[in-house]
Amino acid sequence: MAIHINPKHLKQTTKKQRNLIYIFLTILIIACAIYLIFFLKNKNSGIQESSALSNITVDESKVTGNITERMLQVQGLQKENPEIVGWIEIEGTKINYPVLQGSDNDYYMTHNYKKEEAKDGSIFLDKDYNWDIPSSNLLMYGHNMGDGEMFQDLLKYENEDFYKEHPTIRFTTANEDAEYEIISAFKSRVYYKSEKNVFRYYYFINANNEEEYNDFVNNAKSASLYDTGKTAKYGDQLMTLSTCSYHTEDGRFAVVARKK
Repeated sequence: MAIHINPKHLKQTTKKQRNLIYIFLTILIIACAIYLIFFLKNKNSGIQESSALSNITVDESKVTGNITERMLQVQGLQKENPEIVGWIEIEGTKINYPVLQGSDNDYYMTHNYKKEEAKDGSIFLDKDYNWDIPSSNLLMYGHNMGDGEMFQDLLKYENEDFYKEHPTIRFTTANEDAEYEIISAFKSRVYYKSEKNVFRYYYFINANNEEEYNDFVNNAKSASLYDTGKTAKYGDQLMTLSTCSYHTEDGRFAVVARKK
């Protein structure tokens, strides 16, 4: 038995299929465009952060033995955002950013130094660090970004050879341009409140006494993945850089240094 196909019906069906394909492709193109815009925006965010210092022009006549060009540049950046407390750099890595300090430890996880929303966030100093004392430990946080931005390069300190090639951290404020030598690099995690006798390095900002200070230094040295041959004594200014690590649930990776 012959099957009769209505050409008009076939034509309508084909037209519907074409329309569906057109709609699908349109949605796909729009989705790709949105993703590309979002990707480029966030990629450029990290680039803008790291280039912010070089965009500040200073009066070279003000550079002296005690005042470096970078200190003047930090002062210039603070005019854009007074919550910029300094600039951190580890030569030979992507870590080359302004350091922010807000009234909480949440805001700069999702905002850049211009206070714009950014998935990379910023490198930021713990809100409880007191510059008037000053506190014992500059505890800084940064995201571990898949594109290598922010504090991802910290994880390279798992390798002792990398440490030997990058043993110092430069931190510049409006009043000081200093170098810190790394004394420890270790893996950790966020511990449960019920866990006892664990090293919660992320709680240490200011030592109430010499014993507390020495306990922190000794624990950091004991936890280190290798012996740097460096240590700190009571009164030395410390710096701890912390980022997420995926070696375990709620993992962290930290690098501790002392000011030279």
